[in-house]
Amino acid sequence: MKIYLVGGAVRDQLLNYPVYDKDWVVVGGSPQEMLEQNYKPVGSDFPVFIHPTSGEEYALARTERKNGKGYTGFQYHTSPDVTLHEDLSRRDLTINAMAQSSDGQIFDPYGGQKDLTSKILRHVSPAFSEDPLRVLRVARFAARYAHLGFTLASETLELMQDISATDELEHLTRERVWQEMERSLGETSPLVFFQVLHDTHALKTLFPRFSVLIGSQTATALQKSFSKNTKQDIRFATLSSLCFMDKTNTESEVLNFCQQLKIPNYYRDLAIHVHKTIKVMHHWSDSSAEEKLTLIQTLDLLRRPERLGPVIEACQLLSLALYQGSLPTGKLEALLNKLKDINPQELIKKGYKGAALGSELKRIQLEICQD
Repeated sequence: MKIYLVGGAVRDQLLNYPVYDKDWVVVGGSPQEMLEQNYKPVGSDFPVFIHPTSGEEYALARTERKNGKGYTGFQYHTSPDVTLHEDLSRRDLTINAMAQSSDGQIFDPYGGQKDLTSKILRHVSPAFSEDPLRVLRVARFAARYAHLGFTLASETLELMQDISATDELEHLTRERVWQEMERSLGETSPLVFFQVLHDTHALKTLFPRFSVLIGSQTATALQKSFSKNTKQDIRFATLSSLCFMDKTNTESEVLNFCQQLKIPNYYRDLAIHVHKTIKVMHHWSDSSAEEKLTLIQTLDLLRRPERLGPVIEACQLLSLALYQGSLPTGKLEALLNKLKDINPQELIKKGYKGAALGSELKRIQLEICQD
């Protein structure tokens, strides 16, 4: 039984990129041998095991055959006689089809090191087209390495276009589609993800509203304002605002989009809050006391002040891209602090109660918002 470091860890090591996750392939092993060495099995689709101390994944070398739709439509074969070469042949890109032995030797049967040097994203074999998820994965890798000068091989682009011309993309689960989009939002050049999907004709099937980002100078300016510390939810909120801001009912459009992809609620809520906030903040000096108070109440900032930071960060990024200027967010923060100082108990002591208490509370709030 031989064990090799494989895939992304080898790739990023050669690129002098930080390696966060390590995957291993086991050649010549069996499930029984893995269990006897205290590895813990994961799932039942194919033999993957968790190392008893490191917690890293070890997969038995395997081959695969397409037998259905989508990325799950495969039949896997694993046995001690499956070679390392055969296992690497089923991988997506040449730069991901390399392995490293315990003594540091690199096994590179498909020219991954050459493509790393040439900065090319190239598929390993025609079997690439059997897995529609690879359209999204390659777009994500393009977003990760675009700043290093990586481009897509023309023949790989053509294969991705062929996949998009079928109904295979429609068989991807919404969870996996969102997972790839979310991971791409965290890459150095997230717009490249959408550009590659556009070039491969997949964007119109997967994220049709995001086509407005293609060739957009505003979107490009927004991406340049992202730092490596800008979180994915902030990036999603700002980019989706550009995509949906021209809609009559933006909130409904964002809700429908997030529901279709089963996007986490905190992503959805932040996107909606940013849309509501930037409209008021951009015209803050002309906004009425009612509009300012309604914004604070809609975002529930008096009870959930932790929402304010992400909203302000996203709005400032969006404002710089849209209007080439910053927003007076300090005024919103100051107003919120004044509203927090209102003590309803003092009003109750003065005899206010029921509807009268609510009316007096709102009168004071509006008076503060008017200043």
